Order: sequence, then C-alpha cells, then structure tokens
Amino acid sequence: MLSRDTLAYGERIAAALLGVDALYRRESGDEEGLVVLNMAADELTPALYADYDIAAASFLALQRDAAELPEADRRCYYDQLCHSTLAFIRWRTRGIPFEEQLTDFLHVPAAPATTEELTELTESAGELLGRMGYAGNIREQCAAWEQSQRTSADQVPAVADALLSEAWDRTAAVMEIPAPKHDGMKVIPVSGQAFNARCNYLQRRVELNTDPVLTRPGLKHLAVHEGYPGHYVQFKIREVRYREGKGPADNLLSVVNTASSSPFEGIADTGMAMLSWIDEHDQVQMLLNRHRAGIGTAAAWQLHAEQRPEREVAAWLSEQALVGGDGWVRNRMRFIAAPARAVLIWSYWWGEPTVTRVYEKVPFHQRAEFFDYLYGRMHSLETVGMFSSAADFAPTG
Repeated sequence: MLSRDTLAYGERIAAALLGVDALYRRESGDEEGLVVLNMAADELTPALYADYDIAAASFLALQRDAAELPEADRRCYYDQLCHSTLAFIRWRTRGIPFEEQLTDFLHVPAAPATTEELTELTESAGELLGRMGYAGNIREQCAAWEQSQRTSADQVPAVADALLSEAWDRTAAVMEIPAPKHDGMKVIPVSGQAFNARCNYLQRRVELNTDPVLTRPGLKHLAVHEGYPGHYVQFKIREVRYREGKGPADNLLSVVNTASSSPFEGIADTGMAMLSWIDEHDQVQMLLNRHRAGIGTAAAWQLHAEQRPEREVAAWLSEQALVGGDGWVRNRMRFIAAPARAVLIWSYWWGEPTVTRVYEKVPFHQRAEFFDYLYGRMHSLETVGMFSSAADFAPTG
C-alpha cells in the first residue's frame, strides 16, 4: 500500500499534468497531446495554466514536495517525472537540443544504438537462422524466414485474435487480470499510420497496421505487447488500483516524453519472457525487433541531431531494415519525423533490456510481489530496479 501522502500527491500531479497537456494542445494544435490516455476524463480536473511560466512554477513546487514522500521509489519517480515535464516546458518555450530531450525527457543517454550493438544483433539472428536451416547471408536468411512465417493482411484479424485469446489465458495463469476475458481487446486493421500497432484501451481495440509485412511471430509479439500482459493489463491494473483507493491518480494517465515512457514499453516487451512463450521463431522475431528499435534510434539521431535530409535518412533506414518491407520503413519515418514524438523510439531500445534484467533476478517466490510493484504504480527505468521486496516499499512515516 502506498501512503496517504503519496495518494494525495498523485491527485495533485495528475491535475498538473492534465493542465500542461491542455496548454500544449491549445498552443501546438497537436490533437494527440502530451497525455495520450486519460482513464478518468470526467473525474479528474486539469489545473488551469494561463501560460508555461505558471505551469513551470507548479512543477517546481511539486518537485520539492516529492522529496518529502515516504516511499523511496516514489520520491525518485516523481522527481524524475517533474524533471521531464519541466524539460518539456522548456522545449515548448525556448527549445532544447535533441540530445537534451533524450536525457531530460526520457532519462536515457543521448546516443543512438552503436554499430557494434547492431552488428551483434544481426550476427545473433544469422547464427540462429542458420541453425534453423535458413541459408545465405543475413538478408537472404531473413527474407526466407519472413516469407515462411508471413501472414497475409486478410488473415491478420483472425490470427491476431486467436493469439490474443491464448495470451490472455497464459497471463491469467501467472498473474491476476482484474477483469473478465470479454473485457479484453479486439484487433482492428488500419493503414497509413505511424505505428506498428496501438492499444486503444478506452475502445478496447488493438489498431494493427497492415502496411508492413507481418509474420505470425510478429503478431504474437504484438498480442503480448499491446494486450496481455502488456498495455491492456498495465492500464487495467492501474485503473482498478485507483478505484480501490490503492493507486495514485496519475495511474490513470499515459503521458509521453517522460521518465515513464521507457519502462511502459519495456514491461510490454518483457511479456514474452513472463509467459515463457518463446520458441525459435519468437527468438528470431525478438532479435529483429531489437534490431529495428536500434536502427530506429540511429535514423532519428541522423534526422534530428545531425540534421540530415529526410530522404537520405529514409534511404539509410531502408538499407538497414531486414524485415517489414517498405511499409515498415514508411511508418518508422512518420514516427521519428514528428518532433513531439521522435525521442520515443528510444523507449523501445532502453525499456525491454532494463525490465527484463530486473525480472530475471526476481526469485520465483517473489514474482507476485514484483508484478504488484511493477504494474500497480508508475515507473522510471531507475525505479523498476529498486524492487527487492514488498517490505522495502512500506511507508516509513
């Protein structure tokens, strides 16, 4: 249980975040906003900020007050969340370099994936594909593998819905989902979007982009990531925890460009390991997903930090991509070309390794406590690693 002080603080910071979101939407015209999901739009009242200076003063006060919270992990998380939001305000008022957006929004190093890291991933994928009987160089191996696992666009809804159903059952076997199965997600094919898939929690829809080449292992990953134990379960537990009076109000919000962005994606990507639902084809998909996240950071860096022309960056990304086809390249370029979203590609690069590393160290007998900690409150990359036992997070005053 979180302390009363922390629950009260959550009400304040939720209102403040919604206030900055409203201000940002007004001045930018960005319809998606900073708060991209609000599970209690009729209940939470945004703070009224006439300008960013007033908003900044509010967050400076919240940052000072965060230092007085009883729980160590909450002191850390809310301090970082305030830091992220103050940086976002600076970006909107004065502008900050792309490198600082990475360090101050997401709290990750200001650097793309290295050539050595990307080479290690392609070599690992090539070795695995070779053991599976796929011959040739890495491009030939990936092309043959992708063709053997390909799911046509017309088959996507049926295949993905079946995978979602199995993912639910497997998730329910390792953790409680506080909802009946019929409350879950349905797959809706979409096209021309800047994402591979999106969890539209309020409408219970997984909006799945059919422009890239899709494989069954890729759809399995998306079912886990967007559904169970990924984003749907994250949102559902946070919503229920708030309704029970056990979770802070900011649990009800999904806010981009903050310290919570990377662990949010990391929890969803670690779902495959949580379910022990990985065969050789899934291992290939996971390596290729990791590679795609890495080249996404490199492309975004070229575009925004090095100011290279978009056409040149798109050509480089196309040369590096091993699967997904032109449809994947187009949607990645739409994603990283948006100034208000570009740094988020680093969430996929940093999130999964961080969460998986912590998850693998948790003894089996503490898994239930860890899931309660991981899903029941918002996190930064740093606070994910602060888990050891439930007793460590009991209020101290």
